[in-house]
Amino acid sequence: MSEENITLGVLSLHSSKETKAILNAADEMGYGTEWLRAENTTIDVTDGEMRLDPAVDVIANRLLLSSDEEPTEGVGLALTLAKQAPMLNEPIAATTALHKFASAATLAEENVPIPDAVMALSNDTLNKKRQQFGHRAVYKTAIGTHGGGTWMVELDDPVNAKIGNRHAFLQQFIDHDTDRHHDLRVYVVGDEIVGAMNRYAPDGEWRTNVALGGDVEDMTGQLSDEVRSIARRSADAVGLDYAGVDIVEGDDGYYVLEVNPTAGFRGLFKATGISPAPYIAKLAIERAGGSVPDSEVERLQGTLDDSRPACMPRETTERSSETIVVGYIEEVVVTGTRGAKTILAKSDTGATRTSIDTRLAAEIGTGPILDIVNIKSGSVKGGRSRPVVDLVVGIGGTQHTVTASVEDRSHMDYPLLLGRDILKHYQVDVTRRADDEPDLDIEEEEEDAEE
Repeated sequence: MSEENITLGVLSLHSSKETKAILNAADEMGYGTEWLRAENTTIDVTDGEMRLDPAVDVIANRLLLSSDEEPTEGVGLALTLAKQAPMLNEPIAATTALHKFASAATLAEENVPIPDAVMALSNDTLNKKRQQFGHRAVYKTAIGTHGGGTWMVELDDPVNAKIGNRHAFLQQFIDHDTDRHHDLRVYVVGDEIVGAMNRYAPDGEWRTNVALGGDVEDMTGQLSDEVRSIARRSADAVGLDYAGVDIVEGDDGYYVLEVNPTAGFRGLFKATGISPAPYIAKLAIERAGGSVPDSEVERLQGTLDDSRPACMPRETTERSSETIVVGYIEEVVVTGTRGAKTILAKSDTGATRTSIDTRLAAEIGTGPILDIVNIKSGSVKGGRSRPVVDLVVGIGGTQHTVTASVEDRSHMDYPLLLGRDILKHYQVDVTRRADDEPDLDIEEEEEDAEE
């Protein structure tokens, strides 16, 4: 294999701007590219020999394991492909980062400063340990993304050892701000600090995720040597080749909150004008034995090219024969910070998002409010506003974490409406009802859509 014939594959089963940007950067550098996804990827073992099609010389792992209902499937896929080519963000490292408590334990073992935290496998023990964090603490699912599965809890708020089928833990809340809560994201590629930004929480919110609407500020040229060292050590401790390292300053120093193997590019690019994509492409090419001049990275870093890559395979429109069927009325389990409850829910493919009754939301503990969305309604002129909250909905043993709207459904027969955010995973049979009632009187409900 000559240096000119190196092909970079990006393993990503979803469509994202980050995956597209990495592939486009490598293509612009003159190297071959392949997007490894469902439409084009096959692993064939014949006579003891394994072959990957399409063939690649190095793989950048961009699997969003935290978004998968069964993340071990993705881990197994990455482990398989890693046998065929060198992989950036190898499966074991990505899995360690995926599980927030495992990541924290790994950082602590390497003497990287982290907030105090506790995970217990019983509700009673976790609630007893609650006292050590003062009047409030951060309550997290061990696996989560985009700020989902994270709550602020007060001293008297009961918590559960599991939310849905995912373990949860308590973490010390560190706040050094007198006005608006913020933290620092440092993007590391290899041994290089690509860029850094302050992330400020939206009004009325304490989480700083850009996906939740937080503001950003360029900090690339203002990082202290201590912060640079902490960021590099964090990525290295977890074993990641590239990562977004989230750091918060407390009264007694800096603490690492998370090490994210699939951190987004948009917020960083907005703040700094720097795209991590060419840095990741360069590291991958070098891992395969090639070389990329620094001038090429400098030429491309000021552009976040997230247009459709030339190598993107055509998406299939075939419906899987294994698609699970749900009924017009379906029995589900809803879970919040205070517990879980089995209820009947109505399926509505015309609704963009799932919605939950106000009283049920309070009963199971779905706070805090993440956002306020405007809802169009055929019967209300000008629409209306509704708060949205994190909600875990279990259907047939599968857990879905969604941002559900909260509304008064006391005048309706069912306290939960399943929207397309959940129903997109299923086929709806409108003749099937979990309550076994004849389908005579159809509940009237407005067809709502977000503006």
